[in-house]
Amino acid sequence: MFNRSLLIISLLYGTISGIVLALFLKLIEKITGDKVYTLLLNVDYIPVINRYQFSEIVEIIFHLIISVLLTGALWIFLYCRKITEHKDRVLFCLAVCFVIGALLYPTTVFSDRTPPLLSVSSLMYWLIGHIVYGLILGGLLSKIKAD
Repeated sequence: MFNRSLLIISLLYGTISGIVLALFLKLIEKITGDKVYTLLLNVDYIPVINRYQFSEIVEIIFHLIISVLLTGALWIFLYCRKITEHKDRVLFCLAVCFVIGALLYPTTVFSDRTPPLLSVSSLMYWLIGHIVYGLILGGLLSKIKAD
């Protein structure tokens, strides 16, 4: 369980769900102008890192690293708690990803490149994106047979 299979699961499923979230938010930003993709890639609130200007691809890699780490943590939790039912895994991942999205949205105040804190449409798109992310990640993790 805590071996190469965990690494493969985390890399594969974290990358897939992370790319879907990024593409979804990039599309929303392109269509609406709401800077939700910019917010996803924003590191202005992280000390030291915020001193540097990164390319979009490097920012995407940061996002995917976080997604891979989150995937591993969620799988370890599901495994250790013996959560085996498809519905339970999906709902757990959905809830965690929604909460993470809700907690991260206020970081928008640390940058003038991201949406205004009180932008209802940006918040709505941001949370919908994290719900989609949670559903995809939960669906992928529910396909794994528990030992």
